[in-house]
Amino acid sequence: MSATAEAETQDAIDIDRSKGDFHYDVEYEHDAGRGITEETLDYISDVKGEAEWIREFRKRALKVFNDKPMPTHWASADLNNINFDEIRYYLSGGKKAARSWDDVPQEMKDTFERLGIPEQERKYLAGVEAQFDSEAAYSNVQAAVEEQGVIFMTSSEALEKHPDIFRKWFGKVIPTGDNKFSALNSAVFSGGSFIYVPPGVKVKHPLQAYFRINAEQFGQFERTLIIVDEGAEVTYMEGCTAPKFETSTLHSAVVELVAMKDAKIQYITVQNWSANVFNLVTKRGLAHENAEIRWIDCNIGSRLTMKYPGVIMKGRKARGEVISIALANDGQHQDTGAKMIHAADETTSNVVSKSISVGEGRSTYRGQVHIPKHLKGCKNNTECDALLINSKSQTDTYPAITVRGNQHATQHEASVSQVSEEQIFYMQQRGLSEAEAMSLSVNGFVNDLVREFPMEYSVELKRLIDLEMEGSVG
Repeated sequence: MSATAEAETQDAIDIDRSKGDFHYDVEYEHDAGRGITEETLDYISDVKGEAEWIREFRKRALKVFNDKPMPTHWASADLNNINFDEIRYYLSGGKKAARSWDDVPQEMKDTFERLGIPEQERKYLAGVEAQFDSEAAYSNVQAAVEEQGVIFMTSSEALEKHPDIFRKWFGKVIPTGDNKFSALNSAVFSGGSFIYVPPGVKVKHPLQAYFRINAEQFGQFERTLIIVDEGAEVTYMEGCTAPKFETSTLHSAVVELVAMKDAKIQYITVQNWSANVFNLVTKRGLAHENAEIRWIDCNIGSRLTMKYPGVIMKGRKARGEVISIALANDGQHQDTGAKMIHAADETTSNVVSKSISVGEGRSTYRGQVHIPKHLKGCKNNTECDALLINSKSQTDTYPAITVRGNQHATQHEASVSQVSEEQIFYMQQRGLSEAEAMSLSVNGFVNDLVREFPMEYSVELKRLIDLEMEGSVG
C-alpha cells in the first residue's frame, strides 16, 4: 500500500475513544421523561404516529420486561447498578432523518462531522445512517444502490413505508420474551436500520450505521432488521460512541438478520462506548439453505458489555461464523461470546474469540453450540484465546458445546497466556519503550483476526490498541 493510500485509510474511521468524548447541549422537542410506564410507551407511539398494533406490541413487551427477573446466571453483579427509573427512554429533536448533510440540525451535524462520518460516506460507503439519541438525524443510500431495489432506511420509516416486509420478520428471530433486555427493547425501541436486499443483488460497498448517545442518563434502544433475499449479499458496519458522564447510560439494542437461500450477510461492529455505558445487546441471525451469516465483532469500550451474537442454521448447508475481539481495561468487564444453533443437516459453524485484559479489566467468553441427535454431517470449530497483560487482570471461559449423535465433527481449543516479561525485556533492549513492546505483543496476538475487519477498521483497531497500552504500563 502506498503512503498516500495508507494515510487515507487511517483517516477513514477514527475510533480513538477520546475523540468521542465530547458533548453538545441540545434542545429536544420530544422528551418522554424518566422511568418506564405505559404512559411512556403511549408518549413514544404518539410522537411517532405509530399504528395501533405497534402500541399494543410495546405494552405487551413492557409486561414481559416487568415480569422477568434480572439475569442472575451471568457473572455480572454490575447489572444491579442499573436504575431503570432514572433512565430517559426517548429523546428526539422532532425532525425526520435528513437526506442531505446540509439539512441536519447544526449541533448534530457538528457531532457527526467531528466523528468523520460525511467523509467516510464520500470515500467508500454505499449508504449511511447516523442516529443521534433516539432517532436518526441523517439517512441516505447511493442512487445506484437504490436503483437495484435495495431498501436502506430507519426502522421507523420502514414500519411506515414497508409494513408488509417489516412485520413478517419483526420479532421472529428474537422474540420479545427472549430475555429481559430484549423485552425492554421491544417496549421502547426507536431508531435502528432496516435493510432489504432483493434476490440476486450483491451490494458492492458496505452500508454503515453510526449510533451516537449524546444525552446524560439516557437509554438508546435501536432495533435493526436486515433481510437478504435469495442469492443476494450485503456487508453492514456499525460504529458506536458516547461522551463520558458520571452517571450511567444504557444501550440495549436488538438486531435480527435473515439470510434466505444462498444469501450472505456480513455484520461488522466496532463498539467504542465510553466507560459509563452498560452495553446489553441481543443479536441473532437466521440462515436458510446454503446461506451464510458472519458476525465480526470488536468490543473495546463500555463499563459492561454482554453480547453473544448467534446464528440459527435453519437450512441444509447453512453456515454461521462469529469472529470477535474484546479488550477490557480498568473498570471494564467484556462479557462476550457466541451462540450457534444447528437445525439442519450439513450445517457448519465457526467461533473464534480473542480477548485482552489490561490492568484490572475482566474479560469473559461465554459460548453455546447446540447440535441435536437427529441431524447428520454438522461441523463446529470453537477457539477462545485470552491474553492477560498483568497479574491483576482477569479472564473466564464458559464454553457450552452440546453435540448428540455420532455423525458430526466438533473441535474446541482454549488458551490463556500472559505477556512474557522476557519478550518485553528483549524488545526494550532493541530500543522500544515498554508501551510499544506491549502494543507489539498484543497486536501480534490479535493480528489474524484484525485481518478479518475491513481495512478502514483494521488500521484504526491497531492504533487504538497502541493507545490502550500507553495507559496500561508504569
